Amino acid sequence: MQPKYTVALTQIVREFDLVPIYRSTDFEKVQITVDDVSRPGLQLAGFYDHFEPMRLCVLGTVENTYLRRLSSADRTIIFDNFLSYKIPALIYARGYEPSAECLAMAEKHDVTILQSKETTSHLISVLIPGLAAHLAPRITRHGVLVEVYGEGILIVGESGIGKSEAAIELVKRGHRLIADDAVEIKRVSPTTLIGTAPEVLQHYIELRGIGVINAARLFGIGAVKESTNIDLVVNIVHWNDGADYDRLGLEEIKTDILDVEIPCITVPVTPGRNLAVIFEVAAMNNRQKKMGVNSAEEFTQQLNRVFGDNAPKL
Repeated sequence: MQPKYTVALTQIVREFDLVPIYRSTDFEKVQITVDDVSRPGLQLAGFYDHFEPMRLCVLGTVENTYLRRLSSADRTIIFDNFLSYKIPALIYARGYEPSAECLAMAEKHDVTILQSKETTSHLISVLIPGLAAHLAPRITRHGVLVEVYGEGILIVGESGIGKSEAAIELVKRGHRLIADDAVEIKRVSPTTLIGTAPEVLQHYIELRGIGVINAARLFGIGAVKESTNIDLVVNIVHWNDGADYDRLGLEEIKTDILDVEIPCITVPVTPGRNLAVIFEVAAMNNRQKKMGVNSAEEFTQQLNRVFGDNAPKL
């Protein structure tokens, strides 16, 4: 079972430029555990079935217009009931100011009130993926992550096989390094993995015989990137004359990472093979496949059209 992750409310406040109007006594300790956001219109009207009090709540124009039409006594009753659920925080969008009744009940129930200048829809649209990234299931894998022609390639293989050397050659050719040695992988959606470097290793890469270098300082800030989607896994292995390597690319092999299937290819290494060029071709070929073009299938169909049953076996 994957561990549950949390994110501090204070971090969300800083990240999304939220303004604290009232800070609860436990403001510094509040942890958010769910990656969804509520607009509590029905709750303000008294309907609490299926209400999730663990979510951040956002009030926009509709909710504020409704509340302004009520009497002060009714607003007090509504906020007394609503904030008794001890939500992580209540956020007023569009720069709306909380009413006196809201602030009084926030103090009574010790709930943080925040304010944002953003529109309600925009605020929610950035909060949800932001929370998803913070709370996403994650693992750390040994390998190197690079971005080649916009495709995130996770290079794996036994220690000393040449992963970092291939990555530095790719960086020299204009591509970007994300992580060397340790790659932190998060599942931000059922089909999407994002890889980053641990903070202490960001921009650094180890080359045996030379030592640790800072790729950003050596090659410029354009040579590195903080994160990228993982689109392809490349497994580097030592060349084995007796092994049967895929020559056509018809077989679609995938590897499972955090319950997400990612295309995977195996590249045997031998003196004289230019791994950087191979990775560039692999990145372009993977992008082409996602666009519906499969060169291996086209080639096989062409052989069958020309030779029929006598097509050579490759």
